[in-house]
Amino acid sequence: MENASKPFFLLSFIPAVAYWLLETYFSLEVALIGGILLGLVEMGLEKKFTGHVHTLSKLNVALIVILGGISLIAKEGIFFKLQPTLTGLSLASFLLYKKFRKQSLMVEMLRDMKQKQPLPDEAYKVLEWHMCVFLILFAAFMAHVAINETTATWLFWKTGGFYIVFGGFMVIEMIFMQWYLRRFRK
Repeated sequence: MENASKPFFLLSFIPAVAYWLLETYFSLEVALIGGILLGLVEMGLEKKFTGHVHTLSKLNVALIVILGGISLIAKEGIFFKLQPTLTGLSLASFLLYKKFRKQSLMVEMLRDMKQKQPLPDEAYKVLEWHMCVFLILFAAFMAHVAINETTATWLFWKTGGFYIVFGGFMVIEMIFMQWYLRRFRK
């Protein structure tokens, strides 16, 4: 199987699953140290299997290490569990930064990868605004989950739950995009 088609995104689940398991059976300190170490292992595995470490992976691992360290000092796991919130807010902020500079991240990525652009530039700009709203709302939801729910609930929403919600968002977005393109191509 070619590297591009392998599900390497599953590597990102390693620190969260380890944290949950270790917190369930051991002390908070063991769980945090395990989560931090496995975050670093995740980055090493991504480098080994794909030949590079994506910028988003670097951001996630940096947040895991920093927030894990803060959690160790504070003896409170909440900071570690805020990683998905801060990742979502960081991504939304970057998209907003690009928007205010009148740039489109998606268009730039398609051009950088020398891919055919299936939609007009304006459609990507609309999609990026919607992505910002989605990321901010999901980040707020993950903050609520991190603060008020169990680690098992947090784990679900950090992993599979995110992909389910994002899949639903994309289905709605595809329907909207068809309507949008029909409306404005006339």
